[in-house]
Formats: sequence, structure tokens, C-alpha cells
Amino acid sequence: MNIPRIFPSSQFFQPTDGEPIRSVITESTHAAIVAWYIKPGQEIPAHIHPQGQDTWTILTGQGEYYLDMAGTVKLISAGDVVVAPKGCVHGVRNIGDEPLTFISVVAPADAGYEPVLRENA
Repeated sequence: MNIPRIFPSSQFFQPTDGEPIRSVITESTHAAIVAWYIKPGQEIPAHIHPQGQDTWTILTGQGEYYLDMAGTVKLISAGDVVVAPKGCVHGVRNIGDEPLTFISVVAPADAGYEPVLRENA
């Protein structure tokens, strides 16, 4: 099988002044691998994946990671690996002065996506 197995993540980050862009690096039925570039003040709104898990590896920056619909947050930063099991609320707001970049692995790829409203948003 001759399929790509190594991907230079830096080629996938897409800074934007609008909403952060979900840049798919690679995808199979097993997982979707996505690069995120979140500018200071930008956010990925709170959401769940009803049929799968989302795991983030934080490369640069810091942010407030959403833990539940009650508005609980936890600081995450470069070097952290953050796991949102199936159906768990998550999202992030960049509260730092530099870009928040990370790689997300959603497994399986058809885990679904449902936005949620946080009570203290």
C-alpha cells in the first residue's frame, strides 16, 4: 500500500481574521486529522462529537478550554494533550498574545458535530 504517511503540519495552518479554519490534513474512515490556527481572541465554539472522540495536541499558544455546558474552563498550553471523549463538551478561546496552534484527531472520522450553548458564555 503506497499512501502518504508523513505530513508536514506547518503546510496546513491557515490564519484568518474571520472564524478559525478547520484544515484537514488527512482523513480515513478511522480518523480525521485536522490542523487549527487560532489567533488571539478567536475561538472554536463549544461543541460535542456524539459518535467519537476528539484529541488535541497543543503546539503553540494557550487558551481557555471549555469543559462543560456550565461554563467551566481550564487553561491549556503548548505541550498539552487534551482529550474530549465521545459526547463531552469542548471548545477553546485563545486568551494569549500568540497564535494557538494544534493538531486534532477525531476518531472515527464520522464522529459527528453538534454545537452546544454554554450557560456562562
